[in-house]
Amino acid sequence: MAVPVRWPTGRCRRLVAGAAALLFAGTAGGAELTVVPGGSIDAALRAARPGDVVVVERGDYLEHLVIDRPLTLRGQGRPTLSAGGRGDVIRIRAAGVTIEGLIIRDSGSDLTAQNAGIYVEPGAHRVVIRYNDLAHNLFGAWVEGVHDPVLEGNLITGLRELPSAQRGNGIQLYNTRRARVLDNHISFARDGIYVDVSHEAVFRGNRLHHLRYGTHYMNSNGNLWEHNRAWRNRGGLALMEVRNQVVRDNFAWGNRDHGIMLRTIQDSVIENNVVAGNGRGFFVYDAEYNTLRGNLVAGNDIGVHLSAGSYHNQVDRNDFIGNRQQIHYVAARDEPWGREGGNFWSNYAGWDRDGDGLGDLPYAANDLVDRLIWRQPTVKVLLGSPALQTLQAVARQFPVLRPTSIVDEKPRMRPWRADWAEWLGDGGD
Repeated sequence: MAVPVRWPTGRCRRLVAGAAALLFAGTAGGAELTVVPGGSIDAALRAARPGDVVVVERGDYLEHLVIDRPLTLRGQGRPTLSAGGRGDVIRIRAAGVTIEGLIIRDSGSDLTAQNAGIYVEPGAHRVVIRYNDLAHNLFGAWVEGVHDPVLEGNLITGLRELPSAQRGNGIQLYNTRRARVLDNHISFARDGIYVDVSHEAVFRGNRLHHLRYGTHYMNSNGNLWEHNRAWRNRGGLALMEVRNQVVRDNFAWGNRDHGIMLRTIQDSVIENNVVAGNGRGFFVYDAEYNTLRGNLVAGNDIGVHLSAGSYHNQVDRNDFIGNRQQIHYVAARDEPWGREGGNFWSNYAGWDRDGDGLGDLPYAANDLVDRLIWRQPTVKVLLGSPALQTLQAVARQFPVLRPTSIVDEKPRMRPWRADWAEWLGDGGD
């Protein structure tokens, strides 16, 4: 039986368990406890005081850990903690806990129990989970009911042998505030980052691939999404039933369905993103009073799928290049875009006689020429020809010849972005 022995100073302690030693050394912020291969991490956690650091040396440890006091659990040399396919690997019940530098793997696979590599219970505020490998777990990290969590620099992979619907998510945030989800690399889970009822968060620099959705995000307001990359998923970034978002400088390419979904979203800014080579670049549904500017929408089957009363949005300075169909628009009336600078449309068939860089004729998505070019791509060689100009003029005189449309009154003659060609063809791979 392990028996702790206190040194007279009270600063250093030693615990002996069998042939393995667990060493404690004093530090400025608390004691440092070292677990060597063959020792017990659980015993160290139970012996630790608030503020202590438990250092786990490189080795393999089969344990289920519960942390119920504020401390740091730190790996040295990337030790491996395994739950052996049962339950959670680590469960956190206290505020102020840091987990770093570990390989955490082999949780159970019970979706009802929400088995996870790291499960953070409500009230465990200010948890920090950084620079870990969370491998072969049902959920990588489940974080619920906390303030100020940080998840940074983790490599997360799921139970890739299971069908997508039977996997958990890489990172699950529920009912959190001020989360920081930074520079994580997530693949082969169900959804990469699943967010619900979580506000004032920052999601930055995450890499998300081979998932159902890179992000699956709803009922959350006042958040920032920037510099994330989502590729080879069913859907890239999905933001639903939200407001006051900033979504900028993200890259979504090669996703089967959509690059970025904006569903039931208001009062948000979506700017300087690249959506390329997806089934649909943007999927926009029930979106109002948003600003979309500076985005590159290139090489998608459909550039923007727009429906369900998506009105009153400011859409300017975007480039729509090489999409098989620029806009799929379902609505009862025309919707004006490009009021403050215009957008560039690679299939625009107009001209610029006064040389101001803007087309003299409006661009109407899904007009006769647009649909003709979609069905017969070789017609592009005739862009600007008298024949196509006459066809557009006839369509303007007889609006019955075209459906309701997105109309850009002053389309740009040249792209806004200089790097547009890099995203055609292979979708940025």
